[in-house]
Amino acid sequence: QVQLVESGGGLVQAGGSLRLSCAASGTIFSRNIMGWYRQAPRKQRELVAAITRDGVTDYADSVKGRFTISRDNAKNMVYLQMNGLKPEDTANYYCNIRYIGYASGYWGQGTQVTVSS
Repeated sequence: QVQLVESGGGLVQAGGSLRLSCAASGTIFSRNIMGWYRQAPRKQRELVAAITRDGVTDYADSVKGRFTISRDNAKNMVYLQMNGLKPEDTANYYCNIRYIGYASGYWGQGTQVTVSS
């Protein structure tokens, strides 16, 4: 079992920045991908960014150039630096960890990000 706890959400004006953090604990195997997803009201959950243990990253087109994902393998932490926030970035942001070759994984409880115009 893996537990994920997110922090760092909040209310920010358009153009501002936030940094999300996620701490993973429990039994964690090395071949994993950690990522951030988000879900806005009446929308499906979508991938925001993901990163492998080796540092290979993937971003949604809508956040490229504005968001940066990083991780600290020694601490089992993953971060999402969000700059140039837009009102359309408003959503509940979820941390996820999954093992390579598996579609499912573990989820955190989510942290709300609200961007005012």
